[in-house]
Amino acid sequence: MKAFDKNYKLLDEMYQDEYFPDFLVDKVKEEIQKVIDLLESGEADTEAIQEKLDEMTCAINDLQKEFDENDSEIETVARDCIGVTVGYILDWFNIPIDMEEAIRERDW
Repeated sequence: MKAFDKNYKLLDEMYQDEYFPDFLVDKVKEEIQKVIDLLESGEADTEAIQEKLDEMTCAINDLQKEFDENDSEIETVARDCIGVTVGYILDWFNIPIDMEEAIRERDW
């Protein structure tokens, strides 16, 4: 079992941008962490991994209203940041899922 890169800062660009409230970025990070936890457990079945990615993406979708209520939104910077983060995780664990496919359930 491989541990995730301890030097990689999840969603760093969102945390650096005051437009995104940290407590909401924390919620996005929590959803991403669930995928990392699954991969660190040694899961290699791409269907199971994609299912967890879909759950993550749907949970992030559900945060959109809360972002709106806090004068923010999951827009270009956030989309790119989340996509790059997911792509990095998949590469780190050598998971053969395309980043666009990984977040296919997004509506942001």
